[in-house]
Amino acid sequence: MNKVCAIFGGSRGIGRAVAQLMAQKGYRLAIIARNLEVAKAAAGDLGGNHLAFSCDVAKEHDVQHTFEEMEKHLGQVNFLVNAAGINRDSLLVRTKTEDMISQLNTNLLGSMLTCKAAMRTMIQQQGGSIVNVGFVHTDMTKDLKEEQLKKSIPLGRFGETIEVAHAIVFLLESPYITGHVLVVDGGLQLVV
Repeated sequence: MNKVCAIFGGSRGIGRAVAQLMAQKGYRLAIIARNLEVAKAAAGDLGGNHLAFSCDVAKEHDVQHTFEEMEKHLGQVNFLVNAAGINRDSLLVRTKTEDMISQLNTNLLGSMLTCKAAMRTMIQQQGGSIVNVGFVHTDMTKDLKEEQLKKSIPLGRFGETIEVAHAIVFLLESPYITGHVLVVDGGLQLVV
């Protein structure tokens, strides 16, 4: 099986940390972000022959086109990481409807569209791995009231992107784990 991994949201945060680990392990990577220049910079920082692509995951045509380009230049994608996301956190009564729709389109629909596109190839290959990433402390979450939130985490701190990246790579490389939700939250679920 090829070791080609598409990392949506691979230019920063968790996606970038996953890309760094996977590059060290010899994977050929597609770093995908909305901003092509940012994706190119992230791919260039990895060394090797990794490629960058621009894609708005909320647009099915963009996702399909990106998968076609990845397959043309890298080969069939058999590992997918969905780390693309936006944060419009606010009190519900203050949140604008367009912000809610934007967040749903990127964070939910976007992951569904990339999974749908990847599954076509993975079914043909009779194998592959997909990891959808949840919430961790990154630049995207910097405006949250950190000190108050940290008090509710048993480990007393937010997870680092590299800690989550190790869990993601573990899941990608574990062929007998399927349909599993791995919670990497510093013990937060124990107190909620």
